[in-house]
Amino acid sequence: MKKIYYPLACCLIGGMLASCGGSAKKSNATEEVVATTTTTTVSYSKSLKADETETLDLPVDADGYITIFDGTSFNGWRGYGKDKVPSRWIIEDGCIKFCGSGTGEGQTGEGGDLIFAHKFKNFELELEWKVSKGGNSGIFYLAQEITSKDNDGNEVLEPIYISAPEYQVLDNANHPDAKLGKDNNRQSASLYDMIPAVPQNANPFGEWNKAKIMVYKGTVVHGQNDENVVEYHLWTKQWTDMLQASKFSEKKWPLAFELLNNCGGENHEGFIGLQDHGDDVWFRNIRVKVLD
Repeated sequence: MKKIYYPLACCLIGGMLASCGGSAKKSNATEEVVATTTTTTVSYSKSLKADETETLDLPVDADGYITIFDGTSFNGWRGYGKDKVPSRWIIEDGCIKFCGSGTGEGQTGEGGDLIFAHKFKNFELELEWKVSKGGNSGIFYLAQEITSKDNDGNEVLEPIYISAPEYQVLDNANHPDAKLGKDNNRQSASLYDMIPAVPQNANPFGEWNKAKIMVYKGTVVHGQNDENVVEYHLWTKQWTDMLQASKFSEKKWPLAFELLNNCGGENHEGFIGLQDHGDDVWFRNIRVKVLD
């Protein structure tokens, strides 16, 4: 593969790239308030940026795919809502691995979700993943960093899935979530809790699976092991109706409904994220093609 190196800021439209895994510091910029509810003020957190660089050189292949994980470093990655990579995320045999805590969604201080700290708008994402027996994780896209205020006025970081659709990563045979939801819509490659992956062609735990996510002007396609298994359309009545029928409905979770209904915010762009769900999970060969 021929590799062409040039600053990501030159090949991507909008946003500021964070170079992470080092001594990143918070920007001094104030947060932009984007939505107000009757009880909570919601803001989109600004990207964190290391002082020493505003760009990150990444390889681009002949087909236009940018490698965002090179198998050796966390350049460009950081924890969701954090200025560094949490210690439970490691690099092992050319893969990003989350070392399971056994706490499920009860993320520990040294864990938490991982994001590539640049926002993408129209893109194709390709990667491979595998899970341990009974493992659960997910791939998020168009994610925002959302904070709110509690009753005492303290800032609280909301979970990543409050603003981002989720491509489910799961051991379908051994994790109980595979039997929950509706019509298998919590199994691997599904749009979590909304659309089941059809056909369901995941490989078992311990084996690699190929994932592909395409987002283009509202059309979203999930691929699994070289087959398209989900298609839907953001910012449409179909999308709103699906949200209303899910755990993110306006009645069950008003803030999630508001954010997801306008997924990607005003610019319809967001972060790519990998989920800490408490189980061992591996990711490799992560690359993105920008479709703008």
